[in-house]
Amino acid sequence: MKIITGTARGCSLLTLEGEATRPTLQRAKETIFSAIQFEIEGRAVLDLFAGSGQMGLEALSRGAMSAVFCDFSDEAVEIVRQNAMKTKLYSKCKIMRLDYKEYIRAASNSKRKFGIVFLDPPYASDYLSDALVRIYKADLLEDEAIILCETENGNFLAENPDVTELYEEVKTYKCGRIYYFRLKKKQ
Repeated sequence: MKIITGTARGCSLLTLEGEATRPTLQRAKETIFSAIQFEIEGRAVLDLFAGSGQMGLEALSRGAMSAVFCDFSDEAVEIVRQNAMKTKLYSKCKIMRLDYKEYIRAASNSKRKFGIVFLDPPYASDYLSDALVRIYKADLLEDEAIILCETENGNFLAENPDVTELYEEVKTYKCGRIYYFRLKKKQ
Protein backbone atom coordinates (compact mmCIF):
# COMPACT_ATOMS: atom_id res chain seq x y z
CA MET A 1 0.00 0.00 0.00
CA LYS A 2 1.53 3.28 -1.15
CA ILE A 3 0.71 6.95 -1.55
CA ILE A 4 -0.22 7.33 -5.24
CA THR A 5 0.82 10.90 -5.99
CA GLY A 6 1.66 14.27 -4.53
CA THR A 7 4.33 15.29 -2.05
CA ALA A 8 4.54 11.80 -0.51
CA ARG A 9 4.27 9.91 -3.82
CA GLY A 10 5.51 6.33 -3.63
CA CYS A 11 5.82 6.26 0.16
CA SER A 12 4.95 2.79 1.46
CA LEU A 13 2.45 2.74 4.31
CA LEU A 14 2.26 0.39 7.26
CA THR A 15 -0.95 -1.56 7.80
CA LEU A 16 -2.49 -3.25 10.80
CA GLU A 17 -1.92 -6.96 11.18
CA GLY A 18 -4.83 -9.40 11.25
CA GLU A 19 -8.41 -9.33 10.09
CA ALA A 20 -9.69 -6.45 12.24
CA THR A 21 -9.17 -3.85 9.51
CA ARG A 22 -9.14 -3.97 5.73
CA PRO A 23 -7.23 -1.28 3.89
CA THR A 24 -9.01 0.29 0.92
CA LEU A 25 -7.90 -1.48 -2.24
CA GLN A 26 -5.23 0.37 -4.22
CA ARG A 27 -7.29 0.36 -7.43
CA ALA A 28 -10.34 1.67 -5.56
CA LYS A 29 -8.24 4.42 -4.01
CA GLU A 30 -6.94 5.36 -7.48
CA THR A 31 -10.51 5.54 -8.84
CA ILE A 32 -11.78 7.64 -5.94
CA PHE A 33 -8.89 10.08 -6.01
CA SER A 34 -9.03 10.42 -9.79
CA ALA A 35 -12.66 11.50 -9.39
CA ILE A 36 -11.93 14.13 -6.72
CA GLN A 37 -8.39 15.19 -7.64
CA PHE A 38 -9.33 18.78 -8.51
CA GLU A 39 -11.44 19.22 -5.35
CA ILE A 40 -8.83 18.42 -2.70
CA GLU A 41 -6.58 21.49 -2.59
CA GLY A 42 -6.86 23.46 0.64
CA ARG A 43 -9.62 21.35 2.21
CA ALA A 44 -9.86 20.05 5.76
CA VAL A 45 -10.22 16.25 5.85
CA LEU A 46 -11.84 13.92 8.37
CA ASP A 47 -10.73 10.28 8.17
CA LEU A 48 -13.13 8.63 10.60
CA PHE A 49 -12.48 4.92 11.34
CA ALA A 50 -8.99 5.76 10.03
CA GLY A 51 -7.32 2.32 10.17
CA SER A 52 -3.90 2.98 8.60
CA GLY A 53 -4.82 6.54 7.65
CA GLN A 54 -4.13 5.95 3.97
CA MET A 55 -7.13 7.91 2.65
CA GLY A 56 -6.46 11.04 4.69
CA LEU A 57 -2.72 10.86 4.00
CA GLU A 58 -3.36 10.53 0.26
CA ALA A 59 -5.53 13.66 0.44
CA LEU A 60 -2.81 15.53 2.35
CA SER A 61 -0.19 14.42 -0.18
CA ARG A 62 -2.42 15.90 -2.91
CA GLY A 63 -2.78 19.30 -1.26
CA ALA A 64 -5.41 19.07 1.47
CA MET A 65 -4.80 21.68 4.17
CA SER A 66 -5.18 19.42 7.23
CA ALA A 67 -6.56 16.07 8.34
CA VAL A 68 -8.09 14.65 11.48
CA PHE A 69 -7.65 10.90 11.87
CA CYS A 70 -9.91 9.19 14.37
CA ASP A 71 -9.97 5.53 15.36
CA PHE A 72 -10.92 3.69 18.54
CA SER A 73 -8.06 1.18 18.25
CA ASP A 74 -4.75 1.96 19.98
CA GLU A 75 -2.95 -0.05 17.29
CA ALA A 76 -4.62 1.89 14.46
CA VAL A 77 -3.76 5.24 16.07
CA GLU A 78 -0.11 4.19 16.36
CA ILE A 79 -0.02 3.02 12.70
CA VAL A 80 -1.54 6.34 11.55
CA ARG A 81 1.06 8.20 13.60
CA GLN A 82 3.90 6.17 12.06
CA ASN A 83 2.50 6.61 8.54
CA ALA A 84 2.11 10.36 9.05
CA MET A 85 5.77 10.54 10.11
CA LYS A 86 6.91 8.38 7.16
CA THR A 87 5.09 10.57 4.66
CA LYS A 88 6.42 13.77 6.34
CA LEU A 89 2.81 14.98 6.63
CA TYR A 90 2.61 14.74 10.43
CA SER A 91 2.50 18.52 10.94
CA LYS A 92 -0.83 18.64 9.06
CA CYS A 93 -2.36 15.80 11.09
CA LYS A 94 -4.40 15.58 14.25
CA ILE A 95 -4.57 11.93 15.34
CA MET A 96 -7.12 10.91 17.94
CA ARG A 97 -8.04 7.72 19.74
CA LEU A 98 -11.77 8.17 20.26
CA ASP A 99 -15.03 6.45 19.56
CA TYR A 100 -16.60 8.06 16.48
CA LYS A 101 -19.59 9.28 18.52
CA GLU A 102 -17.28 11.02 21.00
CA TYR A 103 -15.29 12.64 18.21
CA ILE A 104 -18.37 13.92 16.38
CA ARG A 105 -19.74 15.39 19.62
CA ALA A 106 -16.40 17.09 20.41
CA ALA A 107 -16.01 18.43 16.85
CA SER A 108 -19.53 19.82 16.95
CA ASN A 109 -18.73 21.75 20.12
CA SER A 110 -15.62 23.23 18.47
CA LYS A 111 -17.60 24.33 15.37
CA ARG A 112 -15.10 22.46 13.15
CA LYS A 113 -16.06 22.01 9.44
CA PHE A 114 -14.71 19.51 6.93
CA GLY A 115 -14.55 19.61 3.14
CA ILE A 116 -13.76 15.91 2.68
CA VAL A 117 -14.90 13.03 4.89
CA PHE A 118 -13.81 9.40 4.53
CA LEU A 119 -15.98 6.80 6.30
CA ASP A 120 -14.86 3.17 6.36
CA PRO A 121 -16.33 1.55 9.48
CA PRO A 122 -16.46 -2.20 10.19
CA TYR A 123 -18.82 -3.73 7.61
CA ALA A 124 -20.79 -5.81 10.11
CA SER A 125 -21.96 -2.74 12.03
CA ASP A 126 -24.51 0.03 11.73
CA TYR A 127 -21.78 2.63 12.27
CA LEU A 128 -21.89 4.01 8.72
CA SER A 129 -25.51 5.16 8.79
CA ASP A 130 -25.19 6.31 12.40
CA ALA A 131 -22.01 8.30 11.67
CA LEU A 132 -23.56 9.95 8.61
CA VAL A 133 -26.61 11.08 10.56
CA ARG A 134 -24.51 12.31 13.50
CA ILE A 135 -22.09 14.22 11.20
CA TYR A 136 -25.00 15.96 9.51
CA LYS A 137 -26.76 16.86 12.75
CA ALA A 138 -23.47 18.08 14.27
CA ASP A 139 -23.05 20.46 11.31
CA LEU A 140 -19.50 19.28 10.55
CA LEU A 141 -19.72 19.66 6.77
CA GLU A 142 -18.86 22.56 4.51
CA ASP A 143 -21.63 23.32 2.01
CA GLU A 144 -19.95 21.44 -0.87
CA ALA A 145 -18.29 18.75 1.25
CA ILE A 146 -17.33 15.44 -0.34
CA ILE A 147 -18.35 12.39 1.69
CA LEU A 148 -16.91 9.02 0.64
CA CYS A 149 -18.29 5.87 2.27
CA GLU A 150 -16.98 2.33 1.94
CA THR A 151 -19.31 -0.65 2.47
CA GLU A 152 -19.94 -4.13 1.14
CA ASN A 153 -23.68 -3.39 1.03
CA GLY A 154 -24.64 -2.25 -2.47
CA ASN A 155 -28.15 -1.47 -1.15
CA PHE A 156 -26.86 0.73 1.66
CA LEU A 157 -28.68 3.88 0.53
CA ALA A 158 -31.94 2.09 -0.30
CA GLU A 159 -31.92 0.46 3.13
CA ASN A 160 -31.18 3.68 5.03
CA PRO A 161 -33.87 6.31 4.40
CA ASP A 162 -32.55 8.29 7.38
CA VAL A 163 -29.35 8.82 5.35
CA THR A 164 -31.08 9.61 2.05
CA GLU A 165 -33.17 12.28 3.78
CA LEU A 166 -29.94 14.14 4.55
CA TYR A 167 -27.61 13.24 1.68
CA GLU A 168 -27.73 13.04 -2.08
CA GLU A 169 -25.84 10.34 -3.96
CA VAL A 170 -23.32 11.85 -6.36
CA LYS A 171 -21.77 8.63 -7.67
CA THR A 172 -21.28 4.99 -6.73
CA TYR A 173 -18.08 3.11 -7.46
CA LYS A 174 -17.84 -0.68 -7.30
CA CYS A 175 -14.57 -2.51 -6.87
CA GLY A 176 -14.95 -6.26 -6.54
CA ARG A 177 -17.59 -6.80 -3.85
CA ILE A 178 -17.02 -3.39 -2.23
CA TYR A 179 -19.06 -0.24 -2.89
CA TYR A 180 -17.90 3.33 -2.50
CA PHE A 181 -20.66 5.91 -2.26
CA ARG A 182 -19.86 9.55 -2.91
CA LEU A 183 -22.44 11.69 -1.14
CA LYS A 184 -23.12 15.37 -0.60
CA LYS A 185 -25.39 16.92 1.95
CA LYS A 186 -28.78 18.12 0.81
CA GLN A 187 -29.17 21.89 1.03
